[in-house]
Amino acid sequence: MVTIDASGAVVGRLSARVAKLLLANQHVEIINADKAVMAGSLSAAKENYLSRRSQKNKRHPEDSPVWPRVPNLLLRRIIRGMLPHKSKRGRDAYHRLKIVVGAPEGVKAQKIPEASDEKKRVTFTLEELCGELGKHARKE
Repeated sequence: MVTIDASGAVVGRLSARVAKLLLANQHVEIINADKAVMAGSLSAAKENYLSRRSQKNKRHPEDSPVWPRVPNLLLRRIIRGMLPHKSKRGRDAYHRLKIVVGAPEGVKAQKIPEASDEKKRVTFTLEELCGELGKHARKE
């Protein structure tokens, strides 16, 4: 079991490393999922995810893609996009993934140095993004 601390890690880089570990038959647990960061502007990302949430299948609306508003499920969905989830190998890898918001007591976690943001760009956390997505959804 590999335990990874996602605080301060860029989501895309973290997801790529985790997908590789999962495909190598490792069990992966990610803690502090709400503190993972995305580079860029919060408003642009919010518009991107709101447009994805509004896409509907006209023939069968219940078959439309689901984009969650909770940080741990959103990170899980992003990682699923990097796995071949329609094959048995990808589904098995996806089931070996566990994501937690916050950090349980007494857990030793490693950081992935390649996933940290060295250039100190404009970033926002998954918690901020999900808060914006949730606020917008409640206003409708």
